[in-house]
Parts: sequence; C-alpha cells; structure tokens
Amino acid sequence: MTTTFDAELVPGARNAVRVCLNIQPTERVTLIADRACEDIAASLVHEIEQVGAPYKAFVLEDVAPRPLTELPAVIAAEMERSHVSIFAAQVQPNELRSRMQMTDIVNRRRMRHAHMVNINRQIMLEGMRADFQKVDRLSAKVMAMVTKASRVRARSVAGTDLVADLNPDYRWLKTSGLISPDKWGNLPGGEIFTSPGNVNGTFVVDGVVGDYLCARFGLLSATPLTLEIENNRLVKAHSANAELQDAFWRYTHTDENSDRVGEFAIGTNIELRALIGNILQDEKFPGIHIAFGDPYGAHTGAPWSSSTHIDVVGTRTDIWVDDELIMRDGQFLIAA
Repeated sequence: MTTTFDAELVPGARNAVRVCLNIQPTERVTLIADRACEDIAASLVHEIEQVGAPYKAFVLEDVAPRPLTELPAVIAAEMERSHVSIFAAQVQPNELRSRMQMTDIVNRRRMRHAHMVNINRQIMLEGMRADFQKVDRLSAKVMAMVTKASRVRARSVAGTDLVADLNPDYRWLKTSGLISPDKWGNLPGGEIFTSPGNVNGTFVVDGVVGDYLCARFGLLSATPLTLEIENNRLVKAHSANAELQDAFWRYTHTDENSDRVGEFAIGTNIELRALIGNILQDEKFPGIHIAFGDPYGAHTGAPWSSSTHIDVVGTRTDIWVDDELIMRDGQFLIAA
C-alpha cells in the first residue's frame, strides 16, 4: 500500500479515526481498501499510526480477484482478532455478498466498523469534515420523536407522497457518525433508520440510487425515477431514462425480497449543502430515503432477509412524525 497522500485528506481521516471510531492505542485495527482508494487508505493509516494502535492493512486486489465473490479468508481471519475495522473501497457489481460476510463478523464480534463504500476525495473534503457531535445531537432529537410514533409521512416538490406505518417490534438505529459496538456505521454518518411495518405511496427519486448503480447513473434531477409502493412492495418503476428504469427493476427483482422495503430512514447530516451523486454521502442529506431489500434484521429486528439492498434518495422533503411537521422543503424545523 502506498504511503503517500494529499495533506487535504488529513482532517477527514482524523475525524474518522479519532472522533467517529475513537480508536485507542490498545485496540487492533483491520483496514480494507482497494487500489482506487489507496491514497485515502494511506491517510487513515497515518492517523491510526499517530494514535499508536496496531493495525493490518489490505489492498483487495493484492489478496483476491475482483469482483469479490467471497470475503478473502486472510481478511476474515484478521478481523477475528481486531477491535475495529474500516472498509474504504470502490464497489463492483455482485460484491454485496462479500460485504455482508464482512459485516456478519462485525455484528457477531460487536466491532466498531466504518463502512466507507465508494469513498472519494470530494467526500473526504466535505462530508468527512462535518461536526459529527452536532449531527449526533440532532439525530438523537429526531430519534426520540420517531421511536414514540406510529406513522411517518413524506411529501416532496417532485411528487413524493409516502406513508410509513411503523412496527413497534422493530428498532430504530442512529448512525450519526459516532460509531459504537451496537451498530456499525457508514462514514460520513448522519441518519436514523428502521425497517418499516408497511409503506404505501409514491417515492420520486430525484437524488440518487444506491449500490453500483449510483456510479452508473449519478444525479437523477434531470430524469427522476418514480416508484409506486403497495404493502411494502415495489409494484411499478418509471423513468424517462429507460436504461435506469430497467436496471433498477432488475436489481429489485433479484430474489423474493429484493422488491420489499427493508429500510426507512431520515437523513440528519445538516452539515451537507448539496447532493454530489454519491450514495455514501447523499443518503445522509436531510430528508427521507428508503431502501429495497435486506432490512439489517440483526439490528432492526425484522425477521426476513434479502441478498440485495439498494437505497433511493429524494430531495426537498416535508416530513411529518405522526401529526407533527419536523421538516419543510428539506429543512429541519427542530434545532441541533
């Protein structure tokens, strides 16, 4: 792995290592990167070394062919003896299974894990420089409201009109950027989420779609994807971009639960100023996003699973928690 990196990456790397993960000198760290993210990985390694923690760093292309069909055994073995792990890589199609194997280890061992899928220089200079203590305070306030609610409704300028009925048996999770053993988190952080009891209505994706389709289609403001949802299942998808429409439909029909709403989330990173076309950061943008496929049942308590998980992000949202309006046109009405 290269040891050279742009000094502009340091503030974001320091935030990840010292604030978000709070790595201690006595804790062993596993860092997993790829060639595309080597400079970012090098900045993270520099911060880990500054803390004084022992670590092992891997470049995926050095240990296994891409796309990864399985998590390489050498990485799995190292994670089994680590306290903290970081994944910073550009994903390729059909690699979700290997990442699920990685997070299975994280969940079982209650590791603090930073998931930096498709991290890039722009995110390191923007989202990773956020004041995550501030984001956490707002996230906690929204969390306190939704955990008592039975319903969340969302509308948007683009045409979203969606109702999520909440299941009191399913847990809400806060992934504000401050990562604990209770739930690994994406970085940059800034969201709360659950698996919904039931979702019905229209969701207009004028932001971005997730997984590897994000890099392929980018920002969707010019050609939004309109999704119709009935009884928690995707029943119709339409876009002027026929290629996007077809690719999304195929993805959400991979297995019997790929078309099922597995995640209902509220982005809480008020430090972000605009969407950038990268799901890792854009799903934290203030507003509603949902995901079709796996419900992260180990954390939410939802009793079903899927081999896929794809997020979709809308913009300029109004949000009601039960009857209380907490967001108007993408702006929170509650203070951090």
